[in-house]
Amino acid sequence: MGRTVYADNAATTAVSPQVLEAMLPCYKEWYGNPSSLYALGQKAKEKLEEARADVAQCLGASPDEIFFTSCGSESDNWAIKGAARAQRAKAGKAHIVTSAFEHHAVLHTCQALEKEGFTVTYLPVHENGVVRPEEVEAAITEETALVTIMYANNEIGTIQPIPEIGAVCKKHGVLFHTDAVQAIGHVHIHVKEQNIDMLSLSGHKLHAPKGVGALYVRKGARIQNLLDGGAQERGKRAGTENLAQIMGLAAAMKEACSTIDQRVARLAPMRDKLIDGLLKIPRSRLNGDRDRRLPGNVHFCFQGVEGESLLLLLDAKGVAASSGSACTSGSLDPSHVLLAIGLPHGVAHGSLRLSFGDYNTMEDIDYLLEVIPPIIERLRAMSPLWDAIQKGEVNYDQYM
Repeated sequence: MGRTVYADNAATTAVSPQVLEAMLPCYKEWYGNPSSLYALGQKAKEKLEEARADVAQCLGASPDEIFFTSCGSESDNWAIKGAARAQRAKAGKAHIVTSAFEHHAVLHTCQALEKEGFTVTYLPVHENGVVRPEEVEAAITEETALVTIMYANNEIGTIQPIPEIGAVCKKHGVLFHTDAVQAIGHVHIHVKEQNIDMLSLSGHKLHAPKGVGALYVRKGARIQNLLDGGAQERGKRAGTENLAQIMGLAAAMKEACSTIDQRVARLAPMRDKLIDGLLKIPRSRLNGDRDRRLPGNVHFCFQGVEGESLLLLLDAKGVAASSGSACTSGSLDPSHVLLAIGLPHGVAHGSLRLSFGDYNTMEDIDYLLEVIPPIIERLRAMSPLWDAIQKGEVNYDQYM
């Protein structure tokens, strides 16, 4: 096989050598239970708290505001369900505000709460894929328990005005949660300055292993326990801590958050070159705001093309990419994100997400620009939809 290009870093990333090095001693030297009183356990406890402090520092938080979890989805579930139920129990508030294009870890959690009697407002994200703070404010009522808006969209990469939304929530005394799984390491985050009450993150998006995440909960914010049992995570999430995974997460966050500016400076030109090149393909469309987007995210729709076929032909050329969220890749339905920004099914089906990270190069971009256009041409030559578009029987002009 010839050249290979991994362009699906928004789905997951390779564990970095630094992270692996940070994890190995947990299996060989610091393998004691952090809850044990003997020296081996206390050494593990010491390392656990060092990792907690490192994660907190990356977010501008205090160590006792960081709770370790198994993934971003768990963190989202815990934050939303835990805070919403606590607010209803304390103040009788049972209204949640979110957006229509959140990750399913948020959307399905909100839908589950609706079955418990909560009401949910799903805000529009408009054509550019950006939530408007004034619409968040208009949606807040005296019954609102929580606002949850993702920091950066996992499919189209749009970065939301989180500080402004946080200020609106603070003004109205409403808890504000953000899913920052895609944003960590790509944008500067300071939870205090940006008025964030709760924040979810996941390790495997930034070169830590799968199976570890974290939840920031501002001191004073009420949240119900996730797991009852032992006293781990200050009594809110029982279960012996996975120290190796946690050490890997802390090492990955230290590296990612200390090199954000360098990462943006390297990835943004690669992103922009690819966008400019793909826009030369007839009837192609960049999804999401051109400027308010992650530095390593490129998301396109190509009219007359099926995304699944595009992925298979790219794979044959050594390119790993996605047509949307990896969490819904088994679904034949068009992306709810693309439908939320107003695309019809016929256009949304022809989507392609290319996401880059620390191990990609400008040569990868050149290769993508070499292989994608002929693949699009080949697929369109076999497409009845493309034939109908060419004959004017189907009109998607407004979506170019």
